[in-house]
Amino acid sequence: MEEEIKKFLQATGIKEGHPTEAERQLPPPPPERSVPEGARVLRLPEPGLLPDKEVNFLEMVEMRASIREYSDKPLTLQELSFLLWSTQGVKMALENGGTMRTVPSAGARHAFETYLLIHRVEGLPPGLYRFLALGHALLPIGQGDEADAALLPCFKSRNMVERSAAMFLWCADYQRMAHRFGLRAARYLFLDAGHVCQNLYLAAFTHQIGVCAVGAFDDEPLNAALGLDGENDFAVYGATVGKMK
Repeated sequence: MEEEIKKFLQATGIKEGHPTEAERQLPPPPPERSVPEGARVLRLPEPGLLPDKEVNFLEMVEMRASIREYSDKPLTLQELSFLLWSTQGVKMALENGGTMRTVPSAGARHAFETYLLIHRVEGLPPGLYRFLALGHALLPIGQGDEADAALLPCFKSRNMVERSAAMFLWCADYQRMAHRFGLRAARYLFLDAGHVCQNLYLAAFTHQIGVCAVGAFDDEPLNAALGLDGENDFAVYGATVGKMK
């Protein structure tokens, strides 16, 4: 085992006598990053507006695959809404600062903020957005050309990102998880990312939308482009989506 991995496992082990902020009864961080005062927020259509699909679950799991090539056909806003709900939709807010969502999360902390690099979605100008899960809405952050110029160079699979209809980027609010679990939060963040991305794969498949997970990116410039500090807030995982050819 590499020494760095061994140190990580030791540092994030469960330790007695090291009370977390929750155990010390300190208030939890908010379940979502705040919205700047006066910012324009775009409400998304209800995810249930898409027609129901009869799904053979075993077939869907067997046929699930990473799709790297996409057609030029745009996603509809209803499809994007459905994918966002399937990956981070809030079913219930909890009194302890957690939320019950459509994916599992350690301690119901749900420490991810979803950023979207939009290229082809009907009715949505290209650019960078943040998903506001509590209100099922989008917060515009950056315009198309500027967002592409800042984000595309961060990815090894730049061409795939550029050709996608949209890219999902899941970025961790570390304190949201660490409040409950201390240093072990680092392990749970990466586990949670897998839950979220698998939901995206399965939800997208039901509507003939392709997905490819993306983990190869240059952390420092990507965090900077997203306005994250790289320590308490940082990118963990991503995925491109687009209509299948």
